[in-house]
Formats: sequence, structure tokens, C-alpha cells
Amino acid sequence: MKKIFILLFSSISVAGFAQQKVITQAIITTKTTIVSPDEDENTPPPPTMGGDGGGEVRMMRFGGDGETKSVTTLKGYMVKTFTETEMGRTTILRDNANKKTTTLMEMMGNKTGFYASDEEQEAARKQLDSMMRAGRQGQENNNAQQQTTPPTFEVVNTEDSKKIAGYACKKALLIRTRSNGNKDTTQVWYNPDFKLQGVVSTGGAGGGFGSFMRNAGLGGLDKLDGFPMLYETQMGRGRKMIVEVTKLVTNKEIADKEFEVPKDFTLKPMKEMQNSFGPGRGFQMRINQ
Repeated sequence: MKKIFILLFSSISVAGFAQQKVITQAIITTKTTIVSPDEDENTPPPPTMGGDGGGEVRMMRFGGDGETKSVTTLKGYMVKTFTETEMGRTTILRDNANKKTTTLMEMMGNKTGFYASDEEQEAARKQLDSMMRAGRQGQENNNAQQQTTPPTFEVVNTEDSKKIAGYACKKALLIRTRSNGNKDTTQVWYNPDFKLQGVVSTGGAGGGFGSFMRNAGLGGLDKLDGFPMLYETQMGRGRKMIVEVTKLVTNKEIADKEFEVPKDFTLKPMKEMQNSFGPGRGFQMRINQ
């Protein structure tokens, strides 16, 4: 009877040990590299798009060529992502418990910020998508309609493995199927031992400008059975984006003040910031794809 009890206890212990860990406190440094073909260097910027009432919509592009480093800090339900580029500094404070995102921007000596709920950001994303479709005069209407249908994703695991930032990772093929049936395959290296609470991935072309910019990275990463550490994906106009976690620290204590908004920032609701440009005019952030 004792032997049966010991064997049963051992099986339970092994099963518990093998469970995937969910990390709730970490500091992740990520490098995002965007590379363009040589002929793409002289591509002119897109024109401003017409907004409601005949006004202009000023477009600011993010995700230009070169290398960008970002640092993501996770503690419980709070996530902070800091990114510094030639245009300035951006800090994203994400409260997963209250589903609220605060974006802080330091550009040309100004320190401003805005906050929004998930519902407000989703509405802003849809408005931006609508404006972008309206500005594509040369495309057929059915092409624009296809873009509104989300793709599906499939993960195919392989036997390949290697170390990234000191962590043993496995390679998987992430297959995206578009609404027209076309398929794209991306190689992703991920660590199967853990996931990060409330963080699907880090890095990407958007620098973290709120959840309505979530498509700036690679879709379908939430389907992985682990945390993505390295992937390379194709962007528009023949460009490619490489995202790699270069450092991951999980044993450092993180203070709550890391997620506080500095007092020298002017903070407004996202709707108020949009309306500050006047009737018929607007300001939209766009990923450079």
C-alpha cells in the first residue's frame, strides 16, 4: 500500500513540475530591425488623406527602417513599454485589470500623453482603417472589403531548437491564411517553458502606440504554446521586420512607481486630444508598412 501511495505522489509531483509557468514579473529588452530594399529608400511619403467634412487628416508614420530597442516591464496586471527612436521617446502604460492604456510621448521638447479604454481604442482603430481604405483610390472595392476579414492562424511545431538570450527555444511555423485563401508562413522561435501574464509578445514596428496598433507586430503569436523570442516577418513594399528578445530578467524586484505617470506630462483623454485639432481635421498615427 505504501508503494502505491509513493508512486501516485511521485506522478502528481512530476505532472505539477512540468506545467508551463506564467511569469508575472519581468523586464524584457527587445530589438526590432526593419530592412528595406535599396530601391525603397527614395519612396515619397504618403499624402494627407481627406477626413470628414472635407478637412485633412495628418498622418504620422512610425516603424521606419533601422534598429529600435524597447524595454517592457511587467508586474502583475501592469505593463510598461519604453521605446526611444529618432523621433522621440514613447512610454506605454497598460493596466490589464482595468483595460486601460496610457500613451506618453516626448517629442520636440513636448511631454504629452493620452489615455483610453479598450473600447475607445478599438473605435479609433476602425476609424483609422476606414480612412486608409478611403485614401486608396487605385484599389478595387472588393480588395478593401477583404482586408476587414481577419485571417486565421495555424502553428506547426518542428524539432529544431537553439538558445536565444540564454533561453532554450523551439522553432515553429506560424501559418496565416488570408480571407482569399492565400497563405503566409513565418518561422518563430519560442520558449515553451513559460508565458508572460498579459503580454503576448514584445517589440514590433509600432513602438506600442496603444492596443489599436497591435497589428504592428505579427498576428497569431497568442497561438504559440510559449513565449516568442525571435521571428522575422514580411512587411509592405518588400521590407522585412526582425524582432528578437535580447535580454529577459525575472528575478529583479520592480517598484510600483515604475508605472506612475510623471508629473511633468500633460495628460488628456484620447477623444479630447483628437478633437484639439479642430472640426474636420484630425491626427492619426500610422505604422509604416
